[in-house]
Amino acid sequence: MGLIELRNISKSYKGLTLFENTTATFERGKIYGITGHNGSGKSVLFKMMCGFVFPDQGSIFVNGEELGKNKRFPENFGIIIEKPGYLGDKTGFENLRYLADIQHRISDEKIKEVMERVGLHYTIIQKVKNYSLGMKQKLAIAQAIMEDQEILLLDEPFNGLDVDSVENIRNLLKDLNKEGKTIILTSHNNEDIEVLCEHVFRIRNYSLEQLK
Repeated sequence: MGLIELRNISKSYKGLTLFENTTATFERGKIYGITGHNGSGKSVLFKMMCGFVFPDQGSIFVNGEELGKNKRFPENFGIIIEKPGYLGDKTGFENLRYLADIQHRISDEKIKEVMERVGLHYTIIQKVKNYSLGMKQKLAIAQAIMEDQEILLLDEPFNGLDVDSVENIRNLLKDLNKEGKTIILTSHNNEDIEVLCEHVFRIRNYSLEQLK
């Protein structure tokens, strides 16, 4: 059994059919790319994998447990889907601290370490509402990885990043994968997919077509 299994799922969203009788398996410890045109269902697929929405038909299993049956949300997921919301009048560190307080799994030092790792200095006193797009993206990546999550679902993680930051985040994801993390990502830049992903699925004809 794979780490994540989609079994004959179908899903319509806002009146559009996105998936019909789709089956796919994602194995532990690999990096997967998901490609497809805008509106093909990449974000909805991620939302189904992490229990935010459910398929109309079929089942999704994570670590052998069916979402919506055995549990509502899978454990150990780090997620970037669409635009994460933050407290605009707080700093990046303060925002991550608030999120960390939910589960009390990590220290302030761990938050600072992760911020530096993504290229966002924790000493910055600038409020998030004044962050550039690239800074907000680094903050999103930091929240997705800071609690040592085993599975990372990253929807367009390179959006808004400059060339040097893209290279840094690519290397970071490679390092996380070497540590055993399973990563599933989307990117509108084919180079990101080619450089990082061992396996690639394309959303086409309401299904997941495996390209490699």
